[in-house]
Amino acid sequence: MSPAPRHLTPLTGEGLLADRTYAALKSAVLDGTLPPGTGLSVPELARQLDVSRSPVREAVQRLIHDGLATHVPHRGAEVSRVDIEDLRQLYVVRELLEGLAARLATENLDADGLEQLRAILDEHEQALAADADNAAHIELDMRFHRAVREFADNPHLLATLEPITGRAHFALHSLWRSDDAPRLALDEHRAVVDAMASGDPEMAEAAARRHIARLRIRLGQATARTTERRRLGR
Repeated sequence: MSPAPRHLTPLTGEGLLADRTYAALKSAVLDGTLPPGTGLSVPELARQLDVSRSPVREAVQRLIHDGLATHVPHRGAEVSRVDIEDLRQLYVVRELLEGLAARLATENLDADGLEQLRAILDEHEQALAADADNAAHIELDMRFHRAVREFADNPHLLATLEPITGRAHFALHSLWRSDDAPRLALDEHRAVVDAMASGDPEMAEAAARRHIARLRIRLGQATARTTERRRLGR
């Protein structure tokens, strides 16, 4: 377990301290500031964020609940390590749920909602043109999927998908290394939005499922490569 880095920014802004602390730590995990295996020392994190220990302790427990952190006996909490096979299985579930979200969103979507989704796609296109880093692409990917889930307007679906997608995007920081990955994702997002714009819920569901299925297949291929390396002792 490696120690927490010393460059977390002290908290500012308004709102409940517990929520702001959780948001700051979750963001640090998702963007790689706190990489897999990093120890989540409550006293140290509280010092860096310039808050008391109580909201940090609560935030760490929420990260554990979300699957972004793990409790290690006799050592405390650490940022979860990437388990590719576990992620592949998670994506089986995500494929079904993201498809359902796209279907429901299509049934609810109006012109303003469609404009919001296309604005996210345009922003992602600009990020590609500017050769933005993976963190920027993944943040835009998260925003797109979050918007679709919100347009689905089903609190139970939202509550089920939120921790799943959090873990999935956390893993992408470690696994999304292919240069063509952001372009592929954006093109697939456009296909989802085009299907939603057509007003066909089944077409939107199919497009969303194809998008997640491609990622699931890539994870399966990564699992196979890892298994083969272990077999060969590499």
